[in-house]
Amino acid sequence: MRKKTRNLLYQIFGYAILSTIGILFFFPLLWMVSTSLKIDQQMFVYPPQWIPNPITLNHYEIVLTTTPFLKYFYNTVYYVTACVIGIVISCSLVGYSLSCIRWPGREILFYITIATLMIPFILTLIPLFMIFKTLGWIGTYKPLIIPAYFGAPFYIFLLRQFLRTLPKDLLDAARIDGCSEFRIYWNMVIPLIKPALAAIALFEFVHRWNDFLGPLIYLRDETKYPFSLALQYFQGIHEVEWGNLMAFSTLVVLPVLIIFFFTQKTFIQGVKLSGIKG
Repeated sequence: MRKKTRNLLYQIFGYAILSTIGILFFFPLLWMVSTSLKIDQQMFVYPPQWIPNPITLNHYEIVLTTTPFLKYFYNTVYYVTACVIGIVISCSLVGYSLSCIRWPGREILFYITIATLMIPFILTLIPLFMIFKTLGWIGTYKPLIIPAYFGAPFYIFLLRQFLRTLPKDLLDAARIDGCSEFRIYWNMVIPLIKPALAAIALFEFVHRWNDFLGPLIYLRDETKYPFSLALQYFQGIHEVEWGNLMAFSTLVVLPVLIIFFFTQKTFIQGVKLSGIKG
């Protein structure tokens, strides 16, 4: 009984701590949404008024009518979707090669791949910019999308860890039956690693949706801006119009929250399976 009581107290304490941290992280989001629904006179009252009264949608109307919001949305979805597809395809192929196919130098190449994680992005920024400028890609989405089709070390590591948990006898039996490596990869491996693929897809989705530095460096035309740059551009125009800024920010964050809300179980399962086992 004492042990059960102690475990119960530990669980209650743990949930209390996690709930407190969750509430603290939720406050900025709540304040953003609340401010976007307030009239200007309510934004700086003291004590703060968390629930707007009256509620106004005027700030959202201004954002949707004074900016090419749908164009920004299309640009962001195009950019994010292309990068997610590239990362899933390239990293799954490389991860399969590094974990399921025996070839000389496999481990050395894997260690080199992991070692590239220690190179700061800022060190490769100028050389990459010069390469893309020579290719004539500056001002387009090519410098942002095409590198995704050459893999990412962190995602390759996650998939390799997950793939190492697959039974080798199953893959060897398929080879004995005459299956090619690509057929094994496509028909057998891909269905088994869906949780891990979903995890890296969500990681990449969130990363690209919030990416600011990449589009800032390579994009020149305002009509090609994704949400990250569009929000900064909008902030420069409406510097002190906090209601409009909070409305724009809410519309930018909302798709990420919706996707994570419906996929959080898959996301957590994929991270757990790819990061712990192997």
